[in-house]
Amino acid sequence: MTDIISALTMLSHTNCKERETALKQFYEKWHNDPLVVDKWFAIQAQSKRKNTLHDVQLLMEHPAFNITNPNKVRSLIGAFAQNNLKEFHKINGDGYRFIADQIIALNEINPQIAARLLTPLIRWKKFDLQRQELMKAELHRILSAQNLSKNVYEIASKAVD
Repeated sequence: MTDIISALTMLSHTNCKERETALKQFYEKWHNDPLVVDKWFAIQAQSKRKNTLHDVQLLMEHPAFNITNPNKVRSLIGAFAQNNLKEFHKINGDGYRFIADQIIALNEINPQIAARLLTPLIRWKKFDLQRQELMKAELHRILSAQNLSKNVYEIASKAVD
């Protein structure tokens, strides 16, 4: 399994038909093992391909993904935001908007997971001025959401103070 995961991870960064075939075959083989499926989601979320955010959004519609399942959220959304620095921090701010949207949605479903997903945004001071402004704007958008949980509010508000 270690060799297969390593090979699939390396292949996930490429743009070739073999990538899609390998990912499909891996899922078909392991679809009954939730922990392995979580790894399958994470591998794709951490891909360095230019359209990874789009892939993550499509994977959120996959039958194996369930936004009410914290492990699925961490393996797909969390892996993208916390472990895919290149794609998450693109200067267009799409990664920041995406994670803010997910935090707002998860606030109603699982406030603890929503609060945990704030981590990449609250580190805004470590980035260049343009990214800082984009990240702070998303934090303010999160803070303006209706019925914000105590967990999310506390973390987000401290980050922008």
